[in-house]
Amino acid sequence: MSCRTLFLEGERLYLRPLEPKDAQGPYPGWLNDPEVCRFNSHGRWPSPEGSAAEYIESVRGSRSALVLAMVLREDDRHIGNVSLQAIDWIDRSAEFAILLGDRTAWGKGYSKEAACLICRHGFRELNLRRIHCGTSEDNIAMQRLAAFMGMQQEGRRRQALFKHGEYRDILEYGVLREEFFAKFCEQETKG
Repeated sequence: MSCRTLFLEGERLYLRPLEPKDAQGPYPGWLNDPEVCRFNSHGRWPSPEGSAAEYIESVRGSRSALVLAMVLREDDRHIGNVSLQAIDWIDRSAEFAILLGDRTAWGKGYSKEAACLICRHGFRELNLRRIHCGTSEDNIAMQRLAAFMGMQQEGRRRQALFKHGEYRDILEYGVLREEFFAKFCEQETKG
């Protein structure tokens, strides 16, 4: 194992803080890739050189967003980012988001592994009560990921996303701490 900045470790990947060097890697290109950004709000404006570096600097040390790089253990390749953002310390909730930018990593279960790692951390270490996400009605992969994590569909924001010349609904999902741990047959750690 090379010198790594591990934060959370899974079977096939590890999560680490975003680093300034990530702005020089493949990450900025993902934000301009129409297929990667097909179902999210990226890609509406070009992502100029330097914007990734600015974003990385803005989230480093943040207490309202935990944004981590998804890195393959086998070759230390940065394949995407996963986050708990808009962390609300009073309501004990956060929004889950994921960007799997490396297309060669699609369909291999890495999103599931990263989602489990960060949600488990959110519930156990950050003492969150609820994690939620929203996704385009067309984003079947994200809907499947939400279901895998034990999230229930909680609502629909009608015509809330304008993408590819059309308004699309956003489906809202959420999972409570005890639901998440029941789904994965783990003992809940009380906060």
